[in-house]
Amino acid sequence: MTLLIGSLTIGLILALLALGIFIGFKIFNFPDITAEGSVTFGAAIAASLIASGASPLAATVVAFAGGLLAGTVTGLLHTKFNINGLLSGILVMTALYSVNLHVMGKSNVPLLNETTLITDFEKTSRFLFSSDGLLSLGGWKVPAGDLAVLCCVFLLVAVVAFLLFLFFRTNLGTAMRATGNNDQMIRAMGVNTRTMIVLGLALSNGLIALSGAFLAQYQGFADVQMGIGMLVWGLASVIIGEALIAKSSTGFLIIGAIMGSVIFRLLVAIALRWGMNPNDLKLITAVFVFIALILPALLTKIRIGRANSKTA
Repeated sequence: MTLLIGSLTIGLILALLALGIFIGFKIFNFPDITAEGSVTFGAAIAASLIASGASPLAATVVAFAGGLLAGTVTGLLHTKFNINGLLSGILVMTALYSVNLHVMGKSNVPLLNETTLITDFEKTSRFLFSSDGLLSLGGWKVPAGDLAVLCCVFLLVAVVAFLLFLFFRTNLGTAMRATGNNDQMIRAMGVNTRTMIVLGLALSNGLIALSGAFLAQYQGFADVQMGIGMLVWGLASVIIGEALIAKSSTGFLIIGAIMGSVIFRLLVAIALRWGMNPNDLKLITAVFVFIALILPALLTKIRIGRANSKTA
């Protein structure tokens, strides 16, 4: 049960990453590779500030701002210097590796002995459950602190998702969605599509960096290599969620991205539980992404085949 709670918590934290990638890839159709650098950037900023004695909340907010900056740079490279979107992300991601090393001062910053937002969440266990020891959950004994962290992270992700949904219903959010759907039409209406792309990539990487900040606080360290493979993780979450929801509205796609992140993390946890070699984790991740990519088209073919057989 502890493994399940931990997997759900990490899945929810990485749902922020999935939401950020959802904005870049689904809203703007922009192949933003910056994610693998900005998630580490957020973790590096938060860990370094917390280790130096800063408030965990302030450190997390600054990490979010760092992600906004990284996304803005990618957007400016693409819109102002006419650099290919994919190359823009690669340039910023590559530069962020050195930036992250300078921010942390070393390749790894431990947080196990520091007060973080996660430790603050653990302290809410007595308020939430009138206990800070073990709780009985379905016959299993689980630490009240772990369950409190799960509840607080779930509430955080729900609030972020709701705010994101409301944002995309505003005039600015609608203009962003229109930029991704039909940039020529929205440009004819007087909207500066380049500004929309920059703002969208800034918001995308802000959420990704926020995910990195919380992940570092939950795991108890920030590492310069922790962003490797995160882009694939986020894409898989978005694709799995889209296949599960089968709805095209923004609200359902946001919910789908969160569900996809949690389900994907559970699949990885199950694979590890069954004895999979941790060295094969990236391989199994690639397999899951491959299945998620081909599954929607395969299900569509099956439904069409059944419909044809009934009409024949």
